[in-house]
Amino acid sequence: MNRFEYVRPNTVVEAVAAALAPGAAFLAGGTNLLDLMKSGVARPARVVDLTRVPDLDRIEQLPDGGMRIGALVRNSDLAYDTSFASNYPAVSEALLSGASAQLRNAATTSGNLLQRTRCPYFYDIASACNKREPGAGCDAIGRETRAHAVLGRSAHCIATHPSDLCVALVALDAVVEVHGRSGRRDVALEALYRQPGDAPERETVLEPGELVVAVRLPSAAAGFAGHSRYLKVRDRTSYAFAVVSAVAGLRIEDNRIVEGRLALGGVASKPWRARAAEELLSGQEPGEDLFQLVADAALAGAKSTGGSVFKIELARRVVRRSLRLATAGTPKLPPALPASVFTMTPGSSFHG
Repeated sequence: MNRFEYVRPNTVVEAVAAALAPGAAFLAGGTNLLDLMKSGVARPARVVDLTRVPDLDRIEQLPDGGMRIGALVRNSDLAYDTSFASNYPAVSEALLSGASAQLRNAATTSGNLLQRTRCPYFYDIASACNKREPGAGCDAIGRETRAHAVLGRSAHCIATHPSDLCVALVALDAVVEVHGRSGRRDVALEALYRQPGDAPERETVLEPGELVVAVRLPSAAAGFAGHSRYLKVRDRTSYAFAVVSAVAGLRIEDNRIVEGRLALGGVASKPWRARAAEELLSGQEPGEDLFQLVADAALAGAKSTGGSVFKIELARRVVRRSLRLATAGTPKLPPALPASVFTMTPGSSFHG
């Protein structure tokens, strides 16, 4: 590990000022950054520890009915918060499907949003990686690509975004509160992430020194609570990143879908909102023919690089099954195996 300066600010303003130094990195739970530092992938000149900054660990009900989640709220605390899980059950299920219980007790909301890809070529410092070293090339292209992107790829990078939480948040129109040298600004979570293009090292629209201080979910997102599910296909049922995942949220009245939300994970460099597919749901009766149509639309334009070709059909099937589960209704209790395809818990619409 390289030598670095360690700073512990006491306010958001101090944290932003400290992070303006070249080579600075924020430290929250440390579950990703410390691994990257130990393996030599990340070499920050300054580490800005946020754990002394007050009021970043709160879960707040907003006057308009939405919820605000502080940047330092632990994943486990958020998943098990009664009010939050009741209003946004798919987000809770996504959280509980990620990592291990020990890591969820340490990992934070902002850290989850800004975690780096788990592409093995990114982690292997002997491999060429444009994301790690701009202009170096991408050793993933033309090699083993089973875990790589089929949507939103570029000739410079085919890595995927690893988060479960972000897939559910993007589907529900989450907004990120950001503080920088010019003050506060709001960014839609979907717009926070950049597609790789010719600059895959720039993963977000954040400017130097900008700090994510909170995530907000609108009150309207709770309208999907009765019919929403997160489904995750992974190589093992626990402590594994998604090969493919999907979140489906439906508002159903008189056996017709009034509005639908759909997002995918494990298939792109960012949480992938399938907006064109969502539009096909409105005003329709839920059923297999509709779900097939929606799945095809969600994967329109998908392309593989060798080993990832199976992901395209797998993603279609995950979309169909997530819509089927959402139609059946959100379970009264979290499944024993959250988001797992092996969970057989029948749904029941109890949120009203």
